Amino acid sequence: MSPALLSTFVLAATLALFASNRVRHDLVALLSLAACLLLGLVTPEEAFLGFADQSVVVIVAVLIIGRAVELTGAAEAATDRLASLKAPFPIQLGILLVAAAALSAFMNNIAALAITMPAVIAICRAHDLPPGAGLMPLAFATILGGMTTLIGTPANLILSSVRNEELGAPFAFFQMTPVAITVAAAGVAYICVLGWRLAPRRDSGAGAAKDAYAVFELGPLSQTEFEDDADAELIEKLKSAKLAPLVVLRGDRVLELSRARPLQHRDRLLVGGAVDPWEAAKKTGLPLHVQRSSAKDAATIVTVVGYGSPLIGRPVDSIRWDTNGDVSVLAGGRRAASVRQPLSRLRIEAGDQLSLHGSAEQITIYSRYARLLEVARRASARIEIRSTLIVLSVYVAAVAASVSFGVPTAFSFAAAAAAIAALRFLPSKEIYSSVDWSIIVLIGAMIPVGQSFQTSGAAEFFATALAQALATAPLFWAAAAMVTATMLLSIFLNNVATAIIMGQIAISVAQALGVSVDALLIAVLIGASSDFLTPIGHQNNLLVMGPGNYRFIDYGRMGAPLALIVIFVSAKMIEMGFAG
Repeated sequence: MSPALLSTFVLAATLALFASNRVRHDLVALLSLAACLLLGLVTPEEAFLGFADQSVVVIVAVLIIGRAVELTGAAEAATDRLASLKAPFPIQLGILLVAAAALSAFMNNIAALAITMPAVIAICRAHDLPPGAGLMPLAFATILGGMTTLIGTPANLILSSVRNEELGAPFAFFQMTPVAITVAAAGVAYICVLGWRLAPRRDSGAGAAKDAYAVFELGPLSQTEFEDDADAELIEKLKSAKLAPLVVLRGDRVLELSRARPLQHRDRLLVGGAVDPWEAAKKTGLPLHVQRSSAKDAATIVTVVGYGSPLIGRPVDSIRWDTNGDVSVLAGGRRAASVRQPLSRLRIEAGDQLSLHGSAEQITIYSRYARLLEVARRASARIEIRSTLIVLSVYVAAVAASVSFGVPTAFSFAAAAAAIAALRFLPSKEIYSSVDWSIIVLIGAMIPVGQSFQTSGAAEFFATALAQALATAPLFWAAAAMVTATMLLSIFLNNVATAIIMGQIAISVAQALGVSVDALLIAVLIGASSDFLTPIGHQNNLLVMGPGNYRFIDYGRMGAPLALIVIFVSAKMIEMGFAG
C-alpha cells in the first residue's frame, strides 16, 4: 500500500475517533502518531519534534501570561464599568461584545468569556431579559475575536507553524488582522442588530440564581417526621415546593426513594428543581446541608466551571477546604441530578454548574482563581494597581518586541511568562495549572501526523481534486470553499486538529491554483475559528449552554446567518488583498 493511502487511512481513523467524542482528543492524537510511526510514515527522529515546535512554546507562554492578566481583575473592572453605562440593550450588548472580542484577541478566549459573562447577564437582567438573550452572542463574539491576532487562538499559531515549514517564515503578529478584524466586525454588527433577537429566551429573566436548575441536600430528617403518613406528607411538601426527590442518602448508602420508604431518622434527601434552595428549605421545613454565612455581604452565586479550572477532577468539598470554610457549595446542576450521589462525593467536571454560598467578595476572588464563570452579578474585588500595571506592561512589552523589533514570538512570550513567574505575579501552583496540557499533547502529537499527510502525497491528492473543481474559479470562490470546508470540519473536530489538516491541504491547493499560499492559509484560519453551528464546536459554546438554557438546535438558528456572513466577508477581503 502506498504511503499516501496509508496516511489517508490513518487520518480517516483519526477523524472518526475525534468526531466520536468517546476517546480523549489528546489520546487520539498520540494513537495517530503511534500509527504513523509503526507504518513508517514518521521516523523515530521526527516523532516528537512537534513538542519542540515554536507554536507549542508560544501557546504555553500565552496561557500563563493570560492567566496572570485574568487574575489581576483589571479586565473584570473594565467590563463592569462598561455594563453600567446607560443605553438601549443592543448598544450596551454591542459595547460588551466588542470588549470581549478585544480581550480574546490577546488572551485565552475562555478567560475572555469568564471575565465578561457576569456583565452581560447583568445587562440582560437590567432590561428584563433572560441570560439567554446575551450569552450566545457573547460566546460567538469571543470566538470571532480569537481569529484577529497570531496569539488569539492555538489554531492561528499552528497555521503559522505550517507557513514556516512551507515558506520559511511564520505569520507576523498582525498579518491576519486586516481580514480577520473585518470579519469580526461584520459578525459583531450582525449579532447586535439581528443576531441577539434570534437567541432563544426560555426563562423569566428573574435572575440566574433563581432560574437555574439546582440539586441540593435537605435533612437530616428529625424524629418528628415519622408520625402516621409522614412519608406521604413529606412528598407533598416537596411537590408544593416544586422539588423532585432524586435519592435518599442513608449514612453512606444511596437509595432510590421507592426502596428507602419508610424514611428513617437522620435520612437526607437529594432533591432537584428550578428553585432557590433557601426558599425550598423554608417551604418544606427541612434544613439545608449548608448553613447561612455570617458574612455581611453573604450571597449565593451560580457559577459554571470553566475549561482549564484547577478544580476539575477534585471533589466538590475542595472549595470549602480551599477557602477555609468561607465559601461552600450549596447546590450542583443537572449533571449532579444524573449522577445521583451526595454532593460531597461529586467530582468536578468542566461545564458543571455550582451554586456557591458565602462572602460575595470571597466568591469573586476564589472564582477568579478557580476559573468559575459567575452567572450572577459579582461583587467588586480589590485590585492591586501596582501589580496590575506591571503584569500588563510585561505583556505589552512582549507584543511590542515581536511586532516592532522582530524578536521571535516564542522568545518574547517565553521571556514574559518567565518574568511573571519570577516576580511572583502568578501563584506558583497556578503556573502549571494555567496551561491546558491536553491541548499541548494534542498539538505536539498532531504536528508530525499533519506533516506526514503532506510528505506522503495524500494532501496533494486531495488538493488536486479540489483544485480541479475550482480550476476556473476566481480567488473569491477558492477562498470561500476553503473557509466553508474548514468551518464544516471544525464542527466535528477540535480546531487545532482542523488547522493542522486543512493547513496542509490549503498549501497544496494554493500551489495547484497558482494563488497566494497566505490567501488560503488565512481562509483556513478564519474557518477554524468559526464554530457557530453547534455547542460542541467550541468550548465557549458549550459553557453558555446551561446558563443560557439553550438546546442543540438553537446554535444553528443564530449561527447559520453568522457563518454565511463570515464566509462572504472573508472571501471578499482575501480577494481584495491577494488578487493580482
